[in-house]
Amino acid sequence: MDTLPFDAVLCDFDGVVHLWDPDGMNALDRAWGLPEGTLAQAAFEGELLQAAVTGCLSDEQWRDRVAQDLTPVCGSPGRARELVARWSKLTGRVDPDVVDVLGALRTRVPVVLVSNATTRLEAYLAAIGLDEAFDAVVNTARIGVAKPDRRVFDTAARRAGADLTRCLFVDDTAGHVRAAQAAGAAGLHFRGIEQLRAAVAPLLS
Repeated sequence: MDTLPFDAVLCDFDGVVHLWDPDGMNALDRAWGLPEGTLAQAAFEGELLQAAVTGCLSDEQWRDRVAQDLTPVCGSPGRARELVARWSKLTGRVDPDVVDVLGALRTRVPVVLVSNATTRLEAYLAAIGLDEAFDAVVNTARIGVAKPDRRVFDTAARRAGADLTRCLFVDDTAGHVRAAQAAGAAGLHFRGIEQLRAAVAPLLS
């Protein structure tokens, strides 16, 4: 008989463990005299972002493409490249409460980070001191598919050494949670630390 409700926890990065300043990119737009949302629109354009988070483009290639797309509105290639360079230096905030919960969970079950990310993720985790915070990292840019593709969840479960049906998947994007549940995992649509603590309390009792 299983003594724990889950054999592994699969956890998203941005929006759960790591939080970006919601005004960070807009502040750069304002500094460059651009309408707010200009940088975000260029960086997160659907096909371009998908290419970056599935490894079709490296992080450097993605940012070069963003600079190229911004050149007309920035007035020169140099000004566009400087904007992208400033954006690339932004860092988010790690939620210490979430990190503490995940650390406690790791004493009971494997915790795997599962992120739609670019090839920069591993270096960024090291830069912010989280490179040892997880038992494994599934960076979609390294496996060629991104959430909500089922193969991402299957890969994460394998990295955890667990059956997907015995995993809890935590993500702040509802569609990703629904996809994980459809694949057989338990899902938690993350909205705050107290909700997370309640969901994993049986693992820590």
